[in-house]
Amino acid sequence: MAPDQIKLNAFMDKFISDFGAVMHAATIVVGDKLGLYKALAEGPLSAEALAQKTETDARYVREWLSAQAASGYVEYDPGTDNFSLTEEQAFALTVEGGPAFIPGAFDLAVAQFRAIPDMTLAFCTGAGFGWHQHDAALFHGTERFFRPGYAANLVSTWIPALNTVHDKLQVGAQVADVGCGHGASTVIMAQAYPNSTFVGFDYHEPSIHYANEAASLAGVADRVRFEVASAGAYPGHDYDLVTVFDSLHDMGDPIGAASHVRNSLKPDGTWMVVEPFAKDRLEENLNPVGRIFYSASTFICTPASRSQEGAMCLGAQAGEKRIREVVTRGGFTRFRRVAESPFNLIYEVRP
Repeated sequence: MAPDQIKLNAFMDKFISDFGAVMHAATIVVGDKLGLYKALAEGPLSAEALAQKTETDARYVREWLSAQAASGYVEYDPGTDNFSLTEEQAFALTVEGGPAFIPGAFDLAVAQFRAIPDMTLAFCTGAGFGWHQHDAALFHGTERFFRPGYAANLVSTWIPALNTVHDKLQVGAQVADVGCGHGASTVIMAQAYPNSTFVGFDYHEPSIHYANEAASLAGVADRVRFEVASAGAYPGHDYDLVTVFDSLHDMGDPIGAASHVRNSLKPDGTWMVVEPFAKDRLEENLNPVGRIFYSASTFICTPASRSQEGAMCLGAQAGEKRIREVVTRGGFTRFRRVAESPFNLIYEVRP
């Protein structure tokens, strides 16, 4: 074997960048959990001052700050030996629920690493690995990763793009949020539409407990409830709107789920499907966003589907064509893409 030295060097440069990112990820999780970023956002501090402010060890904090500065997540002033955050860094690292909040994404990475032994076995046996079998970091990380995008777009752009749905919600509508997880999407909608009532369904009981507590804390529990139920068997009929956020591709039988959604809607009801951003062809998804979703799909989405009856395994990069096929086979006749964001595609599906 005689590799081209220039190409090898270029690949090694990529390795150094990737390895640095992987090693840095754990420091982000620690900084987020200890409140180091939030404390530093208040103004420049030395390592010792930040440690005192956060009741942490100064030597560890200095090493942590050095790693942040080397990664471009913190600024360093050699003249004063102080560290600081720019407005942009602070916005992305400390404003939880904001449209650019990023620490939650690294909770997902923690969950993936903890699943390595199980996924190594699954690769050899072909067995599934259910959502509920993952470390709890996955459930919290998923909420914290997707919630900024929902907060930025759901009420301002996605719902208004649906035909007549915004007006119905303003007057008062019945909404089912299927595969709701921790309920972030449900609560955001309830806060925006006080005349409507919402019910979230998820098969994962711990997430339902968390979601009910979140609804109480948000002050919307009088109009929002969460129940344990699967996508193919949740109760209720005559919903004006059914939503499925970033979970249709995780289902073992998404066609069966689509059929159940169809039967639960009013004749003039709408199903809003939110899926990870993806083109229809693999070569079109070989980009930074595709890299994230294919990696997550390998450890989370595909094994979750395989663990369920049907095991269709759409994957997180299913693309518009395959989603259209699923909902059409489920009994729907109208399908259109109405909006998109860097991480999501939004579809309007109607009977």
